[in-house]
Amino acid sequence: MAPLELISASFILTLLTITASADPIHVPLARLSQRSPLDVNKEALKLKYKYGLISPHEARKPPARGSAGRRASSVGIPVTNQNHDASYYGTVTIGTPPQSFNVILDTGSSDLWVADTECQECSTTTRECQQCDSTMPLFDASKSSSFASPAGNAVGSQVTISYGSGSVIGSLSTDSVTMGGFTIPSQTFLSVSTLTPGLVDGAISGIMGLAFSSIASTHATPFWQALGSDQLSAPELGFWLQRSNDDEVLETPGGVFTLGGRNTSLFSGDVDFNNMPTSQATFWLQTLSAASVNGKSVTISADTAISAIDTGTTLIGGPRKDVAAIWAAVPGATSAGSDNPGFFVFPCTTDVTVSLAFGGKTWPISTQDMNFGPVTPRSSMCLGAIFDLSQGTNITPGPGTPGWIIGDTFLKNVYTVFRATPPSVGFAELSTVAGGTGTNPGQDSTTPGTGAAGAPQPSSTSASNPKSSGGASSMFFALRLRENML
Repeated sequence: MAPLELISASFILTLLTITASADPIHVPLARLSQRSPLDVNKEALKLKYKYGLISPHEARKPPARGSAGRRASSVGIPVTNQNHDASYYGTVTIGTPPQSFNVILDTGSSDLWVADTECQECSTTTRECQQCDSTMPLFDASKSSSFASPAGNAVGSQVTISYGSGSVIGSLSTDSVTMGGFTIPSQTFLSVSTLTPGLVDGAISGIMGLAFSSIASTHATPFWQALGSDQLSAPELGFWLQRSNDDEVLETPGGVFTLGGRNTSLFSGDVDFNNMPTSQATFWLQTLSAASVNGKSVTISADTAISAIDTGTTLIGGPRKDVAAIWAAVPGATSAGSDNPGFFVFPCTTDVTVSLAFGGKTWPISTQDMNFGPVTPRSSMCLGAIFDLSQGTNITPGPGTPGWIIGDTFLKNVYTVFRATPPSVGFAELSTVAGGTGTNPGQDSTTPGTGAAGAPQPSSTSASNPKSSGGASSMFFALRLRENML
């Protein structure tokens, strides 16, 4: 199965290079055995550091327990789901000839980095180092004729990027980077030689940040921004994140990431856009205007309502008062205690439906996404997906710092569009094609077939294309969604 997957990926990239009017391409995906369950404490710690709510020293403590190429309407990027919807990765190629890498697609950061052939995993506690996982694809600069270090004072500069669950250290580099057939011939990225053990697993080589350049540790223009209007027909990133419904497999079909537009076969009605609440574009921000639990309204504090919409985050984190109010509305819910600080548990027999609004429509979260399962194998209490983001933090948030982090727990329930001009985020109801309860797609969408893994595969001809002209048609291919704890 693996050789077929590699051949399919190569075949797709070849077709993308040849023409922008190719038919939709759907990739059959492998299913692998399940790995360890989600570590919610690690996820919470990651968020706190990522958004400046905790210092690097505290973050490392364990819990208390382009090229002038063709114009295209849009392109779909393959993405994978591993271990219950924790994060999503797609494939990029770097260098000449191209070397292929899986990178997490993260709208909560802005840097591109990949591990290189000098990669070591070094413990932050023992300081001991060992070679990176032998199954991890590593970037080899010596094999790329287009590789270079950035000009000027940046030559060979060492940069550290920190996450709550670890950090990476590497050298600033430039090379040709391609994703979905779009290429930036001199994209700046971090070639990583040192990383914290467990930060990524064997199949993942790095991260593709999809937020704005103002928060990039490398001070580089993110790949999607570098493409600009020269290659993208619309300044949009569209996401349908498909949840995993199979507890026995590691990888399952995971939805569609659309670079440069949206796929109208995957949502019904209009995309409800709301402009970002801050003047400077940093994270993709919205204002949480309302919340309800099982149909009953819960008060949300206006002074902490700014929310980051983050595809690289599994859970939903929020301010203590508001999170407590949400769980107070759930019969039998209580604090999870010192084993899972900041989290709440509730009776597993209780269905919890939380709905959120961001200045417009109200969007319900599926009961299955609110429930992370029993806290212990035989427990009758289940762990909730919304946690207290302020638990254990030691930095007072400044103006514009998000009080809420809205991750995949919410995003799996909507079609999401991140729009650069004007800076805004929009949500839409999922269509029946995407597993939602909305109406069928419009007549400009063809009904897709069913992929090898049994998931609906969206049509490429249905992408919204505000600036399309001539014969360029949208191109989508099936995503893989992979859970990976960062």
